[in-house]
Amino acid sequence: MSAPSIDPSAPKTIIADTTANPAPLGLCAFALTTFLLNAHNAGFFPLDSMILAMGLFYGGMAQLFVGWMEWKKGATFGTLAFTSYGCFWIALCTLIMLPKIVTGVTPADPTSMAFFLGIWGAMSTVLFYCTFRANTALQVTFGLLVVLFALLILANVTHGSPISHTLHTLAGWEGMVTALAAGYTGLAQVVNEMHGKTVWPLNKAPAPAPKAGMQKAA
Repeated sequence: MSAPSIDPSAPKTIIADTTANPAPLGLCAFALTTFLLNAHNAGFFPLDSMILAMGLFYGGMAQLFVGWMEWKKGATFGTLAFTSYGCFWIALCTLIMLPKIVTGVTPADPTSMAFFLGIWGAMSTVLFYCTFRANTALQVTFGLLVVLFALLILANVTHGSPISHTLHTLAGWEGMVTALAAGYTGLAQVVNEMHGKTVWPLNKAPAPAPKAGMQKAA
């Protein structure tokens, strides 16, 4: 049985994308979780189950869902960023919890943590470069994120020296600023959409408009 022929002159049906912009959810999930972890780094409270729960569910799972939604919208940058950072939070919480629940698993030492943070810092640097085609708010967020990773890497490399604690605390304060930038970038999109005009500016850079999702929101 032969396949039915397709008439190239027949009118084509275009299905409009009526789904919501998922980027604000991903940015807020990143922002809130990052703020809490770095409040710990700055010395406000110890590392406890509150941070781990936020990391697994809001910072981790929520960003994974957003990454999948960005894929559906054809947004490559959003797919990579949200899926990756969602996995980052799940991996970070797991490496903290695993030695406590599985006998024989060695906790991560400062050297391995420096390498762990180093590869994430390297990828974040490339994503920061990509944001030069997006809005200023997203550029600021990723630029601050790169600085945060650099401070955390240095804090682990210098572990045991007096400067390590200073770097770790400084990273905590800088991380909270990074979280505020990410939260603003996400919430601004919601505020502007609800008001039908620019209320919280994102300072859009002059660049060709990408397809959808985080790229469109940029």
